[in-house]
Amino acid sequence: MLERLQKRLTEVLWPAEMPSGPARFAVLVARYGYALAREALDGQLSLRAMSLVYTTMLAVVPLLAFSFSVLKGLGFHRQMEPMLAQFLSPLGEKGAELTGNVISFVDNVQGTALAGLSLGFLLFTVLSMAQKVEDSFNFVWRVDRPRSFGRRFSEYLSVMLVGPVVMTFAMGITASITSTTLMQRIAAVEPLGAGIVMLGKMFPYLLVIGAFTFLYAFVPNTRVRLRSAGVGGLVAGILWAAGGSLFAQFVAAATRTEAIYSGFAIVIVAMLWLYLSWLVLLYGAQLAFYHQNPGYLKIGRRTPSMANGVRERLALMTMVLVARDFVSPGHGWRVASLAAHAALPAHSMAPIVQALTEAGLLTVTTDDRLIPAKALITIQVRDVLGAVRRASAEEERGSPAWDPPVDQIAAQVDQAIDTTLGTATLADLVTQQGEQERQAIPPGAVNLGRSTSF
Repeated sequence: MLERLQKRLTEVLWPAEMPSGPARFAVLVARYGYALAREALDGQLSLRAMSLVYTTMLAVVPLLAFSFSVLKGLGFHRQMEPMLAQFLSPLGEKGAELTGNVISFVDNVQGTALAGLSLGFLLFTVLSMAQKVEDSFNFVWRVDRPRSFGRRFSEYLSVMLVGPVVMTFAMGITASITSTTLMQRIAAVEPLGAGIVMLGKMFPYLLVIGAFTFLYAFVPNTRVRLRSAGVGGLVAGILWAAGGSLFAQFVAAATRTEAIYSGFAIVIVAMLWLYLSWLVLLYGAQLAFYHQNPGYLKIGRRTPSMANGVRERLALMTMVLVARDFVSPGHGWRVASLAAHAALPAHSMAPIVQALTEAGLLTVTTDDRLIPAKALITIQVRDVLGAVRRASAEEERGSPAWDPPVDQIAAQVDQAIDTTLGTATLADLVTQQGEQERQAIPPGAVNLGRSTSF
C-alpha cells in the first residue's frame, strides 16, 4: 500500500512535462514536502535526535561552563543568561527555574577548577558533543569522511571561544542602540515606533535563524552554499519558534506531569524540548541538503543501480577530465562537480571515485580536489576499467562457484579487452580527445560524453 502510494506521488510530482507559473512553484514545494515526509517515515533523523538529547544532557553544563569561563574573562558573562532563558522559554515556569539552576551552578565554577584534568575532561566532553553533531550533519549530507582530529579540535574550539562572545556582543549592541536618545526619538514617531518594537521582538528569532544558518554552513564536512544554508536556517528557525509556542501551551496544559513525576518533571520536560529542538535542526539541515542537491528529492537515500558498462564509462570520464585539468589547470574537479557534469547524484559518483582512489589511480587533496596519483603515461586504460570492475565484484555478497565453461568465457572476454586496448594510456586518451575537439570530430571508439542511462 505504502509503495503504491509512493509510486503514485512520484508520478504526480515528477510529470513528463513540468507545468509553468504558480503550478510549477506548487509542485516544487510539494517535492520538498514529499522528500522530508519520506525522511520522517524512515526514522533515521528521529533516532539521531534522540541520541543528541542524551549527549546534550551530559555536555550542556560543561559547554556552558566553558562558554561562561570565556565570558567571565571579558566581564559580561551575565549577559548570556537572557539567551539561555529565551531558549528554555517554552518550558514556562520550569524554564525559568532550570535557567536559574544552570546559571547558579555554572556561576559557582571557579577558575582554578578549570585547570589540569578538569579542563581536559571539559574539553573532551564538549568536543565529543561537537563530533556527535558533525556525525549527524554528515549523515544528512551523505559525507563518509569526518574531519580529522586536528581540524576538529582547532575549528570547534575556535567556534566555542568566539561564538558566545559574538552572540553576546550582538545582543549588547542591540540593547545599546535601542536605549540611545536618537533611537528613542525615532521610536516616538509612528509607524517607525511600532516597526522598531516589532524588530526588537523578532531579533532573538533572527539570531536563532542566523545561528542555524551558520551551523548548516559550517558543521558538515563538505562545501555548503550559503544560500542553501540560509533556506534551511530560515525554515528551521520559523519551525523552532512555532514549535516553541505550541510546546509552551502543551507544558501549561499538562499539569498532571508534575504530580506524576514530582521532581523529575523538569528533567522530562527539558528532554522533550531538547528532542524537538534537535529534530527541527536536523530537518532544517535535510532541507538545506535537498535545496543544494535537488537531484536527491526523488530518490532519497536509494542509490540507483548502474550497469557495469555505465560504471566503466564514468570511470573513463572521471580520469580524462581530471587528467586534462591536471595538464591545463583551471577547473579543479571534485566528486560533486563530476556528478553534476554527468547529471548524476553525488553518491552515485562517489563509489566510482573511491574505486579509482583505492586502485592508486586518483588521489584527493586537502581541499577535496582530485588529481592523478601518478604520471598519465603510466596509467593504462585497462587499469581504469579493471578498477571499477574489481570494485563492482567486491560489492557482491559471497563468491559463487562458477562452472568451468563460464570461467573460460569470462577469461576470453578479459583477454579480448586487454588485446583491444593494448598499451593505451590515459595520456593517449587526453591527446586523442584534444585532437578530436580541435578538428570538430565527434568521439569514435571511446565515448567520454555524459551518460545517464541506468
